[in-house]
Amino acid sequence: MSDTKETPDAAPKKKGKMKTILIGGVALLVLVGGGVGAGVYASNAGLLGGGKHATEAEDGKPKLVPKSEQKHATEGGEGGGHGGEEAAPENHGMKPPAGQGGDKYASTYYPMEKDFTSNLQDSVHFVQVGVAVSTPYDDTVITNLKTNDIAVRSAILMALGDTTEEQVMSSDGKRQLQVRLAKAINDTLKQKEGFGGIGNVYFTSFVVQ
Repeated sequence: MSDTKETPDAAPKKKGKMKTILIGGVALLVLVGGGVGAGVYASNAGLLGGGKHATEAEDGKPKLVPKSEQKHATEGGEGGGHGGEEAAPENHGMKPPAGQGGDKYASTYYPMEKDFTSNLQDSVHFVQVGVAVSTPYDDTVITNLKTNDIAVRSAILMALGDTTEEQVMSSDGKRQLQVRLAKAINDTLKQKEGFGGIGNVYFTSFVVQ
């Protein structure tokens, strides 16, 4: 009775091989899945040139400037738009605390050269105003404004010519005029450059005669 059965011994070996194959297959899936995931992450982050950041960099349009990158006037009177003035006296007091709230984006201001003079609608009087603008976008908007200065000035003069005497005599009328001037400037920039970007218009002088 020395017969030996080899079948039971062969079965475990076969199962062992199957386990090895299964483990190898799982490892391969993990590697493939990880590679796909890494590729998707890199693409979304713009590392492969197909992400959101790459699209923003290539669209050529002005970018909104975060409030943290607001340009401030430098100490000593420089950068405040009033060159040539005497330097401000030194201040050794405590710095004011950082403000909370306010605008989400930075504002870049630009005073337009020369005042604007126009007759008022159906009136013997005329108005003379100094105009400044602000934008929450980068310097591209101001560059576009300077490039199209003649067209923008013409649009402003036409808007002033459509203004009545009653409008320039009240604060509400002046605020409405600010909105109309901003629209006139943006419409001109959109026509010339495909993008407006002017957020507000301000009066640096306002005279009615």
